[in-house]
Amino acid sequence: MKQRRMISNVLCHVLLAVLGFIWVLPIFYVILTAFREETGSYKSYIFPKGYTLDNFINLINTSNSMIDFKRWFLNTLIIAIFSTIIAAFFTICVAYCMSRLRFRLRKPFMNLAMILGMFPGFMSMIAVYYILKGLGFLETGLLKQVALVLVYSGGAGLGFYIAKGFLDTIPKAIDEAAYIDGATKWQTLIHITLPLSKPIITYTLLTAFMGPWVDYIFAKVIMGSDNQYYTIAIGLWTMLQKEYIETYYTQFYAGCVLISIPISILFVLTQKYYVEGVSGAVKG
Repeated sequence: MKQRRMISNVLCHVLLAVLGFIWVLPIFYVILTAFREETGSYKSYIFPKGYTLDNFINLINTSNSMIDFKRWFLNTLIIAIFSTIIAAFFTICVAYCMSRLRFRLRKPFMNLAMILGMFPGFMSMIAVYYILKGLGFLETGLLKQVALVLVYSGGAGLGFYIAKGFLDTIPKAIDEAAYIDGATKWQTLIHITLPLSKPIITYTLLTAFMGPWVDYIFAKVIMGSDNQYYTIAIGLWTMLQKEYIETYYTQFYAGCVLISIPISILFVLTQKYYVEGVSGAVKG
């Protein structure tokens, strides 16, 4: 039995090592290409013959009217921040209501939210586009950015299940004590529940931020050809078009590395709260 267990452990470690290598390989290739000195797209080798920082410098300082990384980065950051704040507010409020309040349509609403959550968001992409067009949100680039914020944050409340699971772990006796002292439900949420919910708030903020930061489909459909209002995902994809790929191929990978830095920093700084939020939600 000990020998079998040892063999099983070795096989598990080998399998995990192989899976880890497969997972890390594309990231390793992206980083190598971002520092590659040779221009052009496809090369028959993986390791560059020379390394340089010019790809990052040229990407940030480019003067091409069609390639404006700094503007794309700023557009994405603004949209992501506003979407994150609104989406997190919706999610926490709905989760609090589902966790603490009891009303007649509570169960049907939760079941409906679960069913709707099984369908991918892009299934409603065309319908959302025509609704926004009918409301006049696609007239100017600025209104299109507002439309993106509405799209990313509008249905966030349906993703309340994880937040609700965490809030269920907070004893209701704390809320009852606040009610006895004269606090309203809103005051209880703001002054008691939220300070105890830092892990799930962190988790909600991170997941809400990731959507706008990496999304391509909705952003491309809504933005169309307004180059100066592009988000990072659309802008980087533009660099791979046939008229730009030979010139901007290595800069595309430099852009991929740059946009991954903010997300990586956020996850490193909030890793503790992120894990606690997920584990608390599962336990709840």
